[in-house]
Amino acid sequence: MATLISALVTKVRLRLTESTANYWTDAELADICIDGARDLWRRLNDLYQSYFITIDDTNMSIAANATQVTGVPADLFRVVTIEPRVLGDSSPNPGLIFKPRDYNDADFLRARAASARDPNNVIVFYTVMQQGPPVSAPAIVFAPKLSSAVNLHVVYNQTLGALTSASNNPIPGESDNALVAWTVAYARAKEREDRAPDPEWLAIYGTEKTNLVQQLTPRQIQEPDTVHGMFEEEWDGWD
Repeated sequence: MATLISALVTKVRLRLTESTANYWTDAELADICIDGARDLWRRLNDLYQSYFITIDDTNMSIAANATQVTGVPADLFRVVTIEPRVLGDSSPNPGLIFKPRDYNDADFLRARAASARDPNNVIVFYTVMQQGPPVSAPAIVFAPKLSSAVNLHVVYNQTLGALTSASNNPIPGESDNALVAWTVAYARAKEREDRAPDPEWLAIYGTEKTNLVQQLTPRQIQEPDTVHGMFEEEWDGWD
């Protein structure tokens, strides 16, 4: 069962030998704990193991002759996949493929210069721009333009969003000890002359973080991770 941030604050108080709020308020410790959760979120995103994933089949679409995706959610941090919302035999957009490209890539330059295309059997190049969350929703810019509207299926990494002491610890992998160590380290900065985090507790956090990262990958052990060879589907015996 997930642990409430408030319950982690209680554990932190045991380490600080202050069971009743006096030098540190509960709100102060909860804020520090939430900062730790965001630090772990950043690291876990870089594992590319889909721990923070949203599958959106509702909001995003492309209008006819547009250059940006509409309905981009404010919590979209990193695009994983963009596809037409309906695939297969019933798709109104067969052969429509989206590929990421840098805005000034030669493919993107040529696509921007092209006339609007029918949204079938065409490659559309896209890039994600602007600050993104928590500042604002990012812009997903694409080319070439499409001559008719397309509904999108988008998979993306989402941000953690607003957290409070009543929120669950949002970090998977039995991460409570890591957040407690982070919170104690930064809470003790308040009583240190240099106002720096406690180095010993920060080292404990570093160890817990390293162990957590090692534990959270891979997400399946049915088969070993492999890399597909170039043109592997053309090899003899490919099934």
